Amino acid sequence: MVGFLHWIGSIFTGVMNAIVKVVVFVVLLVVVLVVVGMARGDGLPSNMVLNLDLQGRLPDSTMAPTITLAEQPLSMMDVVLALDQAGRDHRVKGVMMRLGNADLSIAQAEELSAALKRFRSKGKYVTAYAQGFNASGLGDYLAASSADEIWMMPKSVFSAAGEGASAMFLRGFFEKFDATPQIVKRSDYKSAADMYMEKGYTPANREQTEALLHSWYDTATAAAAKARKITPAAMTASFEASPQFAGDVKKAGLIDRLGYDDDAEKAALKRAGDDAEKVSFRRYARATGDASEFGPGAHIALIPAAGEIVDGSGGGGLFGDKTIIAGDDYAKALRDATKDKDIKAILLRVDSPGGSVTASAQILDAVKKAQAAGKPVVVSMGSVAASGGYYISASADRIVAEPGTITGSIGVLTGKVAIGKSLGLLGVSADQIGVGKNALFDSAIQPFTDDQLASLNKQADTIYADFVGKVAKGRKLPLSQVQTIAKGRVWSGADAKTHGLVDELGGFWTAVAATKSLAGIKPDAHVVFKRYPREKNFFEAFNETFGSSSASLKAVQGLVAVMNMPGVRTLLKAAAELPRGAVELRATNLPGQ
Repeated sequence: MVGFLHWIGSIFTGVMNAIVKVVVFVVLLVVVLVVVGMARGDGLPSNMVLNLDLQGRLPDSTMAPTITLAEQPLSMMDVVLALDQAGRDHRVKGVMMRLGNADLSIAQAEELSAALKRFRSKGKYVTAYAQGFNASGLGDYLAASSADEIWMMPKSVFSAAGEGASAMFLRGFFEKFDATPQIVKRSDYKSAADMYMEKGYTPANREQTEALLHSWYDTATAAAAKARKITPAAMTASFEASPQFAGDVKKAGLIDRLGYDDDAEKAALKRAGDDAEKVSFRRYARATGDASEFGPGAHIALIPAAGEIVDGSGGGGLFGDKTIIAGDDYAKALRDATKDKDIKAILLRVDSPGGSVTASAQILDAVKKAQAAGKPVVVSMGSVAASGGYYISASADRIVAEPGTITGSIGVLTGKVAIGKSLGLLGVSADQIGVGKNALFDSAIQPFTDDQLASLNKQADTIYADFVGKVAKGRKLPLSQVQTIAKGRVWSGADAKTHGLVDELGGFWTAVAATKSLAGIKPDAHVVFKRYPREKNFFEAFNETFGSSSASLKAVQGLVAVMNMPGVRTLLKAAAELPRGAVELRATNLPGQ
């Protein structure tokens, strides 16, 4: 027996020694990796030109999943913050910017222009290159006009001509298939409802769309003319001549040089010096991305809110939806920032056409409680901050929007499309059973009764009045004035400012300056941006997704692959656009969206 116990003890001792050795090895390995990492720095060359590719989609901000099956695109906020870092980085001499195919919105172009001008003010340069400006909109060219010089491929097409809009209307389709759309809107300009209820632009919708397009055209033309040092009349004449060839716009002074991409790249690198290296902007942004969250300086909470506003949570696991503004997640982010004693103020970046009334109200309540706790809140608007996107912004201490931002749309819509008769035309029978007078209120099989429609209108009236009241209180405007400029109408940022819906025109750094002022931070002081919602690390996210189970990653990958199939994505997008029955604060079917 003694021998057996001795044998057990020796095994236990051996196992413990092995565990200790493994732990020591891991600790030493981590120390070595940290030392090597510190010695290497961020691995970037000492003399570089950043290659910024703006030929594809540019979301305003992203909260990428911890693990993803595809590379996430750079966002506007990635570009803006990385350009600021590059402006202060002596190793970065310039930026080589590729564009011409993205059809950037005017607000995006304005944000990029401001960021590039800020970069150039540090003694850096920007070279823009296009293998043609292929969209008829002015956004891509407006962004390019902020460069030191613009190159185009010889014989390539310059299509930038103006700003236009189109919309799809389904009323005729519903009539052919005997479907019954019943969408209630407040008020005349709430065009998201027109897609289902009309066969074309209503007078109100045409009025607001034309005003928006004129505002975009005028501000873009003036800004591009100023950047290129030509008269607005000359710039307008050039746009009127499109589509045309690169040689034509070179003669008109809209671009500087003709050549191919390698010619422009060689010229950009030569300007930086013989030893200059090209580095992708994505690599630079990833390598220096945490720089804004560390170092000395006052702390400002940065909360990027992009996407549709929805109830609940987007999910915190590996594959949680990070392209929405989930009420629970963003209310918590605001509450966490409010509780953080190091946070001096909150900067809320909004790029959203709206969505759920209840989620919008939940987020607005968190904004108000942050203000009540002594934390100033500033809103920086992206391309669109309308309907629910404006709702969550309404009480901010300061609202900053680009001249081209789509904002306002202070209104509501609700309803459904009844398809019971449509199914009958296809030989499909549909039946239903409900216990309770309005148990089938939201049923897609039968239309609303007169009593139900009256109830729906009452809901819309109540929520619309509440929305208008919140805007009047938040913006400190007479209720009668807000009632006049509301009615579901969208405004450009420039027009919204004249009506008191925004305080100042400008981009992200204009909003940062306003935040500093409200927080009592000196204008030239460095600030540290602490981002909310705080993202979980890989192990936290993995544990939240899979728990202690041994779920198969292959199964998860298969699910993601199916969800990314074009047909499935199209179907899901179409379904997401349908009215949900509940009252909503959405501004869809807008120009440029």
